[in-house]
Amino acid sequence: MTNDDQGNVTVLLMAWREGGAEALDALAPVVYDELRRIARRHLSHEKANTLQPTALVNEAFVRLINTKQVAWQDRVHFFAVAARLMRRILIDRARARHMQKRGSGAARVTIEDGMLVAEDNAIDVLAVDEALTRLAEIDPRKAQVVEMRFFGGLGNDQIAFALGVSNDTVERDWKFAKSWLKKQLGS
Repeated sequence: MTNDDQGNVTVLLMAWREGGAEALDALAPVVYDELRRIARRHLSHEKANTLQPTALVNEAFVRLINTKQVAWQDRVHFFAVAARLMRRILIDRARARHMQKRGSGAARVTIEDGMLVAEDNAIDVLAVDEALTRLAEIDPRKAQVVEMRFFGGLGNDQIAFALGVSNDTVERDWKFAKSWLKKQLGS
């Protein structure tokens, strides 16, 4: 995304916030590639990756445009909300899969099928969500830093700006949260 696009996103968000439907039409193509990048990032960490980035972006974008309560501040705020929304979508899908595994329409699995192992770098979305929820109870800002950096792919400068803190604070929060999450997730 070029600097012109970044400024344009903020202008379009402000126009959309004021009720300009044409601003939403202009916003979609400008943010689409960045939303796909965020979606790919989310999906690359998921163990049971059954959703395509395009489908995740489409579902998130539909939810974003139907959200009337958000007072968009700028592009960083928009992408942070989009990243959180994508995370929620994946968590909801993981919970639904988990419920199906508990007997609802359970399928037989052969030993050979059961021997298939997830990629080493895959994570359990539900376990991460539970750990982030616990972290948010202890320190909400640290949980926000994780969401913005890990799920949203934002850099320290962008996170610092969005949260109104210094880069050093973001870096300290990230180091603490990363260590805390590793301990909670057992890896």
